[in-house]
Amino acid sequence: MQIEELIKKQKEFFEQGKTLSYKTRKNILQGFRKAILKYEPKLYEALYKDLNKSETESFMCEIGLVLSDLNYQIKHLKKNMKKQHKKTPLAQFKGKSYIEPSPYGNTLIIAPWNYPVLLSLEPLVGAIAAGNTVILKPSEYSVETSAVLKDLISEAFPEEYAAVVLGDAAVAAELLDNEFDYIFFTGGTKIGQKVALAASKYLTPMTLELGGKSPVIVDHTAKIDLAAKRIVFGKFLNAGQTCVAPDYILVHESKKEELIQALTNWIKKLYPNSLENSSYVKMINERHFNRILNYINTANKVIYGGNSSVNTLKIEPTLLESNLDELVMQEEIFGPVLPILTYKSKEDLLTTIRKHPNPLALYIFSTKKKNIDWITAHIQFGGGCVNDTIIHLATNELPFGGVRQSGIGSYHGKKSFETFSHYKSVLSKANWIDLPIRYTPYTKKKRKLIQFFMK
Repeated sequence: MQIEELIKKQKEFFEQGKTLSYKTRKNILQGFRKAILKYEPKLYEALYKDLNKSETESFMCEIGLVLSDLNYQIKHLKKNMKKQHKKTPLAQFKGKSYIEPSPYGNTLIIAPWNYPVLLSLEPLVGAIAAGNTVILKPSEYSVETSAVLKDLISEAFPEEYAAVVLGDAAVAAELLDNEFDYIFFTGGTKIGQKVALAASKYLTPMTLELGGKSPVIVDHTAKIDLAAKRIVFGKFLNAGQTCVAPDYILVHESKKEELIQALTNWIKKLYPNSLENSSYVKMINERHFNRILNYINTANKVIYGGNSSVNTLKIEPTLLESNLDELVMQEEIFGPVLPILTYKSKEDLLTTIRKHPNPLALYIFSTKKKNIDWITAHIQFGGGCVNDTIIHLATNELPFGGVRQSGIGSYHGKKSFETFSHYKSVLSKANWIDLPIRYTPYTKKKRKLIQFFMK
């Protein structure tokens, strides 16, 4: 089916009101859950082929999170769909005020390759729960997973409700050339700018989940060994191909050597013989493989790692001693390379971080509340953790999203429902009484009454 024909078919389906009822939404979400469980083995196989992900990592970081969100949406659907009654001012006697969630309509979701199941299906779950139709465009880089997603969605939904469109950047551009009621994009900032430009043509509301250089701050009070363990986990999960992965470390100069030693020890423990390790994730393709190697080859100093295998597209977890002028500090890394910089004062921290403002995530390792509060107050970022990394995105109770360069809008849990809903504000007035004070001609008595009611 041609793209324009599919969009038209979904538009007609939505306009007939077929996605609106609670029963329809609940049934389709429950059916979708069954389909995911059925396709779970195929998703594991596809993720392994695309990224060399183990079943444990695939479930923990992708399929399990989608199922968790599905359960959340099903459980809270009736409550989220209810009108939210608000207080009505005396001046509007007699009336009732409420906010009513309403689906946008036809939505477009453009997903990336790094977490091809999670970042395709979790937004889709939110869109369906909110009562929309969906066209999903998965990445052309995660070929195997995208093919399985197409089969999965085709079985779980009629195509007028939700459908997958496969293809490269030209297909994405063709989709964006059409009018949608909402666009949800996850990817890099440069492509996000193109999506925003395309959306502006029709004044289409959108969510942009982007990225940036997410810093890890390790102050002089931090528990270094625990910090190192959790940094290594967050950074080298998915071989660093995570939008909220620690991008670089800013460690107090007094703790630099201790931290480097602890990081090295934990890399050896968690990723032994990484190039031969069947559970260690590879780069998605040769272009990204070479891009990461270029960071290593131009680095001032490699502290640990740096080896690679072109045959498997794997790169060792690598630590670099860096400065702001190096290539690795000019853009988001998105790979298993971790630059380490030092700082002396809070002012040093701000100067460095503001070179790459508004990161998607920020991580602080400290035992001093005063330091933690100062950092979170003075630095603008999407979200983050204190004394841990990346796990803030794994809870349905915390909205996930960026700010400015790192994104627009957020989702997860209830926020996903809200993101894909327009909230209509309604004031319903009684028809058996009509106060005359608002109508002309105005008198001093009416003015005094208006002032009384409105103060």
